[in-house]
Amino acid sequence: MPTWTALHADTYRLYGRSGWRLTLKGAAGSRPFRAIVTMRLCQAARDARAPWKYLLPFCKLLHRSATRRAGIDFSWQTRVGPGFALTHGWGTVISPGAIIGSNVTLLHGATLGRRDRITAPDQRSSAYPTLEDGVWVGPHARITGAITIGQGSRIAGGTVVLADVPPASIVAGNPGKIIASDCVPDVMNAAPLAAPASQAR
Repeated sequence: MPTWTALHADTYRLYGRSGWRLTLKGAAGSRPFRAIVTMRLCQAARDARAPWKYLLPFCKLLHRSATRRAGIDFSWQTRVGPGFALTHGWGTVISPGAIIGSNVTLLHGATLGRRDRITAPDQRSSAYPTLEDGVWVGPHARITGAITIGQGSRIAGGTVVLADVPPASIVAGNPGKIIASDCVPDVMNAAPLAAPASQAR
């Protein structure tokens, strides 16, 4: 999906409608949304042809400033589908290797992190989580390593997820356990999309 289309979907998640004026309003007034905008700008510059691709260093500086002001650790290289909602933002950590689907919501303090395994002396393997479409992650939840959170699932606040989560599940606790199945996804202002988020670049 084109970067600009994804950005319109992000705006829809924030306001329930989209348009360039609303995107600019969100970038000016919302700290976490500004970080999403600068992430999209970095990726647009990276994928553009000359002369636009030469704007990437400037966009990276904007993103660094936006993430610092939002109090989050969020790499511009992370694969994020359209309709991303970052609520409050403070303390959120999103590793560059994580994969985030469409209409995903992260609340403050959530971590999508790397897990390393030492397989032999001087040998290390790293893995990152994947969040499928419509996933909701509550405050201070921890998801690290090669874990897939199934479509439409909800991760309760403070949960530590140690294994894959089936679609439409509610997980809570430390370690996380499935407490409900066939749940209704929690996606406020779900952005209407013509393509699946797994195609996000």
